[in-house]
Amino acid sequence: MAQIGTFTRDENGAYTGSIKTLTLNVKASIKPCDRDNDKAPDFRVTAGAVEFGAGWSKTARETGAEYLSLTLDDPSFTAPVYASLIQGDKGEHKLIWSR
Repeated sequence: MAQIGTFTRDENGAYTGSIKTLTLNVKASIKPCDRDNDKAPDFRVTAGAVEFGAGWSKTARETGAEYLSLTLDDPSFTAPVYASLIQGDKGEHKLIWSR
């Protein structure tokens, strides 16, 4: 797993930062959204006006730590990217990639 982004959280629960991969280098926002059913995401991931991901609030079974489970997709990707947004040092949140 590799870190592909760094974010900070504001007082409204939204995250702002950047995502960098081999094909992306964008400033992104992860904002809470209204859910219309149990499977709907808790967050939407956008770069400017383009939505390219969704996120769900999760709690780690072993540690009880809260994190966001994200799915990112872009036409330049061969498959969706799955990532976790976890709290790091000094209020920073790290976006960790997995597939």
